[in-house]
Amino acid sequence: MRSAETVGAAPAGDLTARARIRDAAIQRFAVAGFGVGVRSIAQDAGVSAALILHHFGSKDGLRAACDEHVLASIREVKSTTLRSGDMGAVLLALASMDESAPLLGYALRSLQSGGDLARSFIDQFAADAQAYMADAVAAGVMRPSRDEQARARYLTVQGFGALLLDLTLNPPDDPSDLVGVLHAYLDRTAVPTLELYTEGLLTDTRMLDAYLLYQREPSEPDVRAPG
Repeated sequence: MRSAETVGAAPAGDLTARARIRDAAIQRFAVAGFGVGVRSIAQDAGVSAALILHHFGSKDGLRAACDEHVLASIREVKSTTLRSGDMGAVLLALASMDESAPLLGYALRSLQSGGDLARSFIDQFAADAQAYMADAVAAGVMRPSRDEQARARYLTVQGFGALLLDLTLNPPDDPSDLVGVLHAYLDRTAVPTLELYTEGLLTDTRMLDAYLLYQREPSEPDVRAPG
């Protein structure tokens, strides 16, 4: 395999080739995990492995570009949907679910692999969530929170965690069918999730009031005898 320095001048369709490589990598990583080789991705994209190195420098560079694209794509869909408060926008997002399935599969693989990249992915996703949720609050389609940052991080962890656990308990017959996996998950969870987020669960605020009061109370001093 030639190095990036020996590949030569980029072809005329350079930007298109870069996007095709990135999209093929997202799909391949989502299905097979991050252990897949550069040659497999090159074959999927219809390019040479050397061209991948030319565009991204290394497999790690390719994955960083995939991380950035997946986060930006998810950010755009969620931000637009939540800001509008329009049911038509929500339905449109669901209609495009098939196209978004590889993005979700990629995100799950990133979390399963762990390490700094997974932590960075969650940190960035939570920060993005806080930003577009602030837009939704300003638009009047979402209630404000006592701690916007904590809420955004909880929903991020809860959402990905629930999906990972559900897939463990209900392993798909064909893990490569990302669209089918996503449809099956939504069939199991969409109604209770939307019900909880829209209508709530508890009929009064007693539990929340009690916990907030507990938080405000000073700690009791330790009066136990020494020794």
